[in-house]
Amino acid sequence: MFNNLQVFGFQALWSPYFFLIIAAITISYFVVINPLRSRFTDSEPVHTKTQVYFVVSMVLLYFFKGGPVDLLGHLMFSAHMTQMAIVYLAIPPLLILGIPSWLARAIINYKFVKPFFSFFSKPLIALLVFNGTFSLYHIPLVFDVVKTDATLHGVVSFILFVTAFFMWWPLMNQLPEHQSLSGVKRIGYIFADGVLLTPACALIIFADTSLYATYTDPEAWVNALALCVPPSMLAAMGTIGPEMFNMLPPVEDQQLGGVIMKVIQEIVYGTVLGYIFFQWAKSERQKDELELTETITPTSPFR
Repeated sequence: MFNNLQVFGFQALWSPYFFLIIAAITISYFVVINPLRSRFTDSEPVHTKTQVYFVVSMVLLYFFKGGPVDLLGHLMFSAHMTQMAIVYLAIPPLLILGIPSWLARAIINYKFVKPFFSFFSKPLIALLVFNGTFSLYHIPLVFDVVKTDATLHGVVSFILFVTAFFMWWPLMNQLPEHQSLSGVKRIGYIFADGVLLTPACALIIFADTSLYATYTDPEAWVNALALCVPPSMLAAMGTIGPEMFNMLPPVEDQQLGGVIMKVIQEIVYGTVLGYIFFQWAKSERQKDELELTETITPTSPFR
């Protein structure tokens, strides 16, 4: 399959402009947390683990939105759903963990950001907005329109990523003032998120016909492909169609996409659930140790 993708050229496969954007963001991050750190209130050295989280999130974002997976997502629906699962379910938690608390606090408290962030990061609103946007996007009529318009596709992709970030924020943020969910509520939040995402996946998995024209209709397919393949390259390739690159029949590819989305969702949510349980257990252990210390410490008679 990858050899077949080579016919689309380097620009379509590796998105050099998107690479430059990701590189600029990464360089800016390291400039801010090192030479410019002293300009931020209560700033402190950033732990290596935090930096690794950020770099991994940027590498994954480039590979799945700018690398071959992005091109493959225009050819196969299963690849598209793999891309969606990684970009909107796996990357935002890593990104949140990769932003040091003092930097996150400075961004959130900026006067133009604070009201917007305060509203959309509320747990219930964050849940409903992301899952509602995700489900709306995968309505066939909406999907086919967005997939064939470069501006709409860019805007919707950005909105989905921002809403995914807000959805993960109540669970993964490290700021004490933003800890709006207790240990039990966090578990309930994850289960609610899984339930809200299920209808869109079920629609895709159990449909017995192909839902999306951009993966079956040659004209719509070429228009969607033009979002990442230069027009001159498409013209030089002559007559091409989706059946030339998809190894599976459209319906089976569509069903596989829904299954992949659900499987990756369960893996990510299970991992986050384990992380939350570990953090909760660690917090409870520290509380018990503190109470024990206070109990056995003798009280001074001069107090």
